[in-house]
Amino acid sequence: MNIVFFDDQTWKNLNPITLTKPVADVRIGILKISEKWKYFFDGNIFYKTEKYLSHKFLNTSDQTIPCIFVNGSVLPNEELAEEIKKLLPGEKLIYADILIAYCTKENWPDESSLLLYTEKLFTGKLFVIRNLWDIFSLNAEALKLDFELVTKGKYSQELPPSNKYIKPQHIFIEEGAKVQCCILNATEGPIYLGKNSEVMEGSVIRGPFALCEGAVVKLATKVYGATTVGPESRIGGEVNNSVIQGYSNKGHDGFLGNSVIGEWCNLGADTNNSNLKNNYGNVDIWNYREAKYVDTNLQFCGLFMGDHSKCGINTMFNTGTVVGVSANIFGAGFPDKFIPSFSWGGPQNPFQKFKLEKALELAEIVMSRRKIKITEEEKELLKYLSEQ
Repeated sequence: MNIVFFDDQTWKNLNPITLTKPVADVRIGILKISEKWKYFFDGNIFYKTEKYLSHKFLNTSDQTIPCIFVNGSVLPNEELAEEIKKLLPGEKLIYADILIAYCTKENWPDESSLLLYTEKLFTGKLFVIRNLWDIFSLNAEALKLDFELVTKGKYSQELPPSNKYIKPQHIFIEEGAKVQCCILNATEGPIYLGKNSEVMEGSVIRGPFALCEGAVVKLATKVYGATTVGPESRIGGEVNNSVIQGYSNKGHDGFLGNSVIGEWCNLGADTNNSNLKNNYGNVDIWNYREAKYVDTNLQFCGLFMGDHSKCGINTMFNTGTVVGVSANIFGAGFPDKFIPSFSWGGPQNPFQKFKLEKALELAEIVMSRRKIKITEEEKELLKYLSEQ
């Protein structure tokens, strides 16, 4: 049966990371949320999301055929998947105030007709991301669950003897991955090195940690605290409890902590973010849905950066900074804690609008370096965001 991932109010809570994607396309742990569900369901995957995203993220499933709708912010497990598979047409699965899933009858229902669906309660453990900071706060558990999924029934490549291993049974090296003269400590959680990834000499990694396909850890990098480095990304310096969605670079010295970085981003050499206030108080961040700063109830909270954004060398980000899509930040001092999409400038250079044609030209250059061609759908998506 086909699966359709739908977005609820969580989509806007997760902006700017979700300004360019549905929630189910967010990476947490090793896999994107939609990729996790593929381990539990056969069938094609579609999305019911914001209209401007639907050209890239298809929603062309036959709306007259019964299918399963799944909340894109919910992460799967065996118990939950089995309960969803039991749903009959006209039934919905609920946990507290969260609509987890529903099975359609003949046509896709609107909100009013969905109210008439028969409720079934889920009483097991629910793993769901509701806020932007959940992506790094819940990354340790997500990474451990994904490690079980992606390594089940498989054998790790041989662990090279030049490294120092602690709990080697929790370390998995995919085909083509390279690691030499490093320290890998899996005491606190598993370490996963994806296909054709590389950890360069002198690096020290404490799990849980995931290095996705084609990603690279540069020389003498220090990583700790549930960190994910998405496909074809680069990290260096010091990284703590952060999630890099993919195709992004933090290739030099500098600190990145308790942060979420989108795709096609670049952090200039010696970029640092604060993740702890001087008064040790709770960190507040800009929330797109509320259109105001909200309390995260976290003492440690760093940087959130949307797709295609960049910053120059020696950039300093304050605690709980939120950067939109296709922003370009440079100059000495701390920039604002909220930087809207398509901003160009910095503390000493008042922000101006980053012209769309220049942003598209830059995106095309950056993506071509990974041998990926920007699509017309992606151009239209960025154009839409530029006009908002």
